[in-house]
Amino acid sequence: MEYLLIAVAGFAGSFHCLGMCGGLVCALGADRRGRGATVARHLLYNTGRVSTYVFLGALAGSLGMALCGPSASSTSVTLGSAGEPLVAGQRALSIAAGVLMLIMAGQLFGYFRTLHRASIGVAGSSLVVGLRRLLATPGSAAPLALGVANGLLPCPLVYAFLAKAAASAAVGPAVLTMLCFGLGTFPAMLFAGGVGRALAPTWRRQGVWLAGGFLLVLGLLTLTRGVLPMGSHGSH
Repeated sequence: MEYLLIAVAGFAGSFHCLGMCGGLVCALGADRRGRGATVARHLLYNTGRVSTYVFLGALAGSLGMALCGPSASSTSVTLGSAGEPLVAGQRALSIAAGVLMLIMAGQLFGYFRTLHRASIGVAGSSLVVGLRRLLATPGSAAPLALGVANGLLPCPLVYAFLAKAAASAAVGPAVLTMLCFGLGTFPAMLFAGGVGRALAPTWRRQGVWLAGGFLLVLGLLTLTRGVLPMGSHGSH
């Protein structure tokens, strides 16, 4: 159920993606060889983008495992019915991830504008320059490379879900978290050219607020999981 919520949050967040990356996707444009080639071009782009999210998810999960460490099991808290140990390190990660997700939700609601500008920074500007060069590169591999690079663009949604992925402290769930998020953004980004022109700015803004709402709920769930692990009271 949680992964379904992540996918829905990704879909709602794709309205934010349309504002941030929609111009880039439109610039990718149509292929002169016809509609089929154009669809393949955009499929390659989005496959590259989601692949980057999955790769970053694997890194986040590995980092979470390293931070928790095998020795942390001695300070674990048992989760009642499931019987799974929630180690102290993982609880701390859940708290940190929940707080970060709440901050990113606030960014989508229009708060923390200074933090948003700082998160983009010089690296983001340099990456955009590289993406523009990729747009002018011929060949079928260029859209895939463009998508891979685009997945590295600074984005509050990506940061938030990477934090959640790290809080899982396991590679499998972390990869699944980022895969569900990426697949959620896939439909709107695949049809970004048409959708971007069809949706008025007001509708896009409402979509961003919807994404912020989903992120707020997921952030509160993640934070609560760290502060009050389920079943900890029942285990007594």
